Amino acid sequence: AAFLVSAKYPSPSAADLEKHIIIAAHGYTASTFEWSEFQEWSTDSTYRISQVLLGGHGTTYEDFKAASWEDWEESIKLEYETLAALGYEKISLVGSSAGATLLLEMIQSDYFDTRLAPKNIFFIDPIVVPSVKLQSIAGIVGPMLVYVENDQSQEYDQHWYHFRPFETINELNELMDIVRKGLEDGFSLPEDTYMKVFHSRHDPTANSLSTVLIYRGLTDSKGDNIDVQIMESSIHVFTRLKLEGGATPLNFANQEDAFSQMAEKLRE
Repeated sequence: AAFLVSAKYPSPSAADLEKHIIIAAHGYTASTFEWSEFQEWSTDSTYRISQVLLGGHGTTYEDFKAASWEDWEESIKLEYETLAALGYEKISLVGSSAGATLLLEMIQSDYFDTRLAPKNIFFIDPIVVPSVKLQSIAGIVGPMLVYVENDQSQEYDQHWYHFRPFETINELNELMDIVRKGLEDGFSLPEDTYMKVFHSRHDPTANSLSTVLIYRGLTDSKGDNIDVQIMESSIHVFTRLKLEGGATPLNFANQEDAFSQMAEKLRE
């Protein structure tokens, strides 16, 4: 709750309600830490960031193992609906990796048709086509596999699950499959919602083909193409550089570029 705008300001003033709120959704196995750098970068900004913890994440291995992708998504929906009910009228969304995939599913399933339309939606390295081959065969070898151990440091273990139950890999595969099929059929953004997708050219986790499929299968409400920017990067979720050993000046420039573009739209 400490990371949610709705919990920090349960009785917003008129001045509070004038502020633009952006809900930030992290990726599979991650936590609110994934958006901490944008929060720190945005200090003293005119907008506020609500960092959602996806359902089933950030607690125990058993909680994570038992949660469905619908459970992951429910946290985003709850914060969105709570903010709208409090009277906020300027709400945007940003999703990294599977957080973006969940937002795609919400758009595809017409979630926003009967609700306040988001002002902006941003994606950072959305995953629709994985680069990691194991994800595509988890359903076959799952009972033998039990879990996947992620090769990461103890510092990473504080913010990402070290072990990934095969059940959760199957949930991610199901989510990606639903979104891919939707993109093949084509769908559009809510009326007057702006979207921009940023993707690392050499993303080791979310194949950049993901963004190609999004560009081909998703339009704005007028039928025009969405904005896409391919970043010269080999980092998955290139906006998250903490704990990333050997981050280069180009990596930091990419992060600054994405944060600046999002902030400009949030100040409108």
